[in-house]
Amino acid sequence: MKIALFGAGRIGKVHAASIKTDPRSELVAVTDVMTDAAAALAREHGIDARTADEILQDPAIDAILVASSTNTHADLIEAGVRAGKAIFCEKPIDLSLERALQVRAVAASHDKPVMMGFNRRFDPNFAAVKAALDAGEIGRGELLAVTSYDPAPPPVSYIKVSGGLYRDMMIHDFDMCAFLFGMPETVMAHGSCLVDPEIGAAGDVDTAVVVLSYADGRLATIRNSRRAPYGYDQRVEVLGADGMLAAENELENTVVRSTAAGVVSAKPVYFFLERYMRAYAIEWSAFVDACVDGTPVPATVQDGVNALALAEAANRSVAEGRPVKLTPVMTGA
Repeated sequence: MKIALFGAGRIGKVHAASIKTDPRSELVAVTDVMTDAAAALAREHGIDARTADEILQDPAIDAILVASSTNTHADLIEAGVRAGKAIFCEKPIDLSLERALQVRAVAASHDKPVMMGFNRRFDPNFAAVKAALDAGEIGRGELLAVTSYDPAPPPVSYIKVSGGLYRDMMIHDFDMCAFLFGMPETVMAHGSCLVDPEIGAAGDVDTAVVVLSYADGRLATIRNSRRAPYGYDQRVEVLGADGMLAAENELENTVVRSTAAGVVSAKPVYFFLERYMRAYAIEWSAFVDACVDGTPVPATVQDGVNALALAEAANRSVAEGRPVKLTPVMTGA
């Protein structure tokens, strides 16, 4: 497969490396509004830096990977559909739920795979929790807890264009809850600004807890913070009728020092690149499987709509100070 990459920033560089891990795919072109960044990435990988129109109009390019800024995602998915390309797009579809639903309608008519980039589904630890839960190893899952703490907040300049913590950071955790437990009935969100007052001044929160309530009584909690000085804290725990499943942090090393003073282990790895590089590679191979073998994509446009609907509900819940019930209109059901 001949692949063209939209976006030469940090996540674009991650995906450029992932494409090379699968021998069935070849990165042949990159484009970015920052032409210097595109040129640098092109030199690094020995490929062409081209314009977006040149890529979309080239029949030799089989698929596009969208890793550009969020405000371009919806338009590029639709352009990819019109150009007859297979499409892999980073989360989110858009910051607007209404716009995401429009994209879903366009993508529904496409005869090529369209996959959303929710990399945590492909983390071997979280995937093992999902497999064990589906196999009934702990009976019926009843209580889900997702923890996601960043080591440090991003620049406030990024916060201002990110769509806010619930759409930008917690959207991964909303997807994880939907992945493991399905879609909830109601969302109750709490948020505050404890890490950086400039984040609050920008209209966002940096510390948040959300409770998802399911129609059958199950509950899920999500905890987010923009600050965990000890590293990138990523954990999932499911309590079931017959036991518990837990995926713990990946550590800098596996050495445990046991002395009279105590038992000490290494810290979690510091950031998402170290934590999730395997997941990105597995995710990309799943997309190639869909393109080459016709297998269903494991993270659909509807999954993208669902996660954005949960983020939208969380924002409304914080603003209104009450639980928000999901409706068919919000998910396009």
